[in-house]
Amino acid sequence: MSLQNDIMDAIKTAMKAKDTVALESLRAVKSALLLAQTETGAKEEVSPEEEMKLLQRLVKQRKDSANIYIEQGRQDLADPELEQAAIIEKFLPAQLTEEEVEAVIKKIIADNGFAGMGDMGKVMGIASKELAGTADGKTISNVVKKSLA
Repeated sequence: MSLQNDIMDAIKTAMKAKDTVALESLRAVKSALLLAQTETGAKEEVSPEEEMKLLQRLVKQRKDSANIYIEQGRQDLADPELEQAAIIEKFLPAQLTEEEVEAVIKKIIADNGFAGMGDMGKVMGIASKELAGTADGKTISNVVKKSLA
C-alpha cells in the first residue's frame, strides 16, 4: 500500500501549501483507490498493477475532458483538468516514448513470428502485459497497427 501512503503524504503537503488543484486531484486518486479496494467485498489490498491501471484511467479521463473543453473553446475549464492530470502522472512510472514502444513491439513480433493484422490481438495481449504502466493503450494500439501493416 505504498501508493496510498504516498498519496496521503502528498495530500498533507498540498493542504499545508493550500494547493487546491493538487488537493482535489489527490483526493480523487484516494477515493478511486478506496473504491477499488472495497469492490472485492473484503479489505484486500489493491495490486500494484491495478493501482497503475487506475492512475492511468484517471489521467486519461482528465485529458479527454480537457480535449473536449478545448474543442468547445473553454480553455478556462481545460487548464485545471490538465493540471490535475500532470499531478496524477507524478505517481506513474516514467512513460516510454513512441520509439521505445515501437522497439518493444517489433521485438515481440519478431520473437513470436507474428505477421499481418490477423495477429493484432495476440500482439496487443503480450504488449499490454509487458508495457503495463509505461505506455497507454492507444499508443500501443497505434504502434502495433503500424508495425503489422
